[in-house]
Amino acid sequence: MLPMKILTFTEAEVQAALPLSTAIDCLRSAFRAFGQGLAQNQPRRRLVLSTGSVLHSMAASYDKYYGTKVYSTNIKHGAYFTFLLYDAATGRPLAQFEANHLGQIRTGAASGLAADILAPHQPLEVGIIGSGFQARTQIAALRAVRQTVRVRVYSRSAWHRERFAEELECEAVSSAAAACDGADVIITATHSKDPVVPAEAVSRDALILAMGANMANRREIPPEIIRRARIVVDDIDQCKIEAGDMLLAGVCWSEVESLGELLAKGAKPDSQARLTVFKSVGIALEDVAVAAHIYEKAILAQTSADPSLSRR
Repeated sequence: MLPMKILTFTEAEVQAALPLSTAIDCLRSAFRAFGQGLAQNQPRRRLVLSTGSVLHSMAASYDKYYGTKVYSTNIKHGAYFTFLLYDAATGRPLAQFEANHLGQIRTGAASGLAADILAPHQPLEVGIIGSGFQARTQIAALRAVRQTVRVRVYSRSAWHRERFAEELECEAVSSAAAACDGADVIITATHSKDPVVPAEAVSRDALILAMGANMANRREIPPEIIRRARIVVDDIDQCKIEAGDMLLAGVCWSEVESLGELLAKGAKPDSQARLTVFKSVGIALEDVAVAAHIYEKAILAQTSADPSLSRR
């Protein structure tokens, strides 16, 4: 029996233990289980204060684990993330994680997994709108599953997009249309309340990975794209609460597909090239899957160093 001590993981330890390729593999298994009815996800809830501070909480269960992510945000003072992992059979607390990078990595991995299922198997032209914290792992995750021949980035700040382009070896452009024009894959990673993708610049068979908005009154994708595209989401129930891209466009939910269902059915490349949107709002199932991997990796390292631990 393993020791009762609750493990703690810092941001640096999370980063070291969770390469993007591994995170994508974790999510592939978790979403397949979700599509088979073998995992649960509880949508995010928010407690909003008059000070501008917000407390967010979300939970999920998968395999031998369940857990919750709790984080606070204040538009003037930043965000603070914590994830707690528990044993599903006993309820015993197992680990606590500093979860800023955990969230960044698993969000990128979700888009990488979606791209691996939905993007054509060819070197890709990519456009990305947004150049912040989350945008970096979006590009890295896409490059983990496909070769990219060209990546163009646009954001409102010329300085930020030039810095992003230099760090990620891509091309900074001066408009969203220039980023999207002719792109096989378009990524949106912004805080915008209003659509940032110019519909006229989007190819008829592009894949859009939309991950920046997760509130009912915010959207990155214009309704004319939503209404004509194939829509795939991370979790339909949570998107019905948070996906402003879909809600404000009046999407028909019976036509929306989930990533888990595609994987459970043994997703294969679409024989008909068509405009597709993958909408990610970020779900706790992803946090449980990657946190469980980090925890098991740490336990394995402990027992390898001291075999007597496995007999306690």
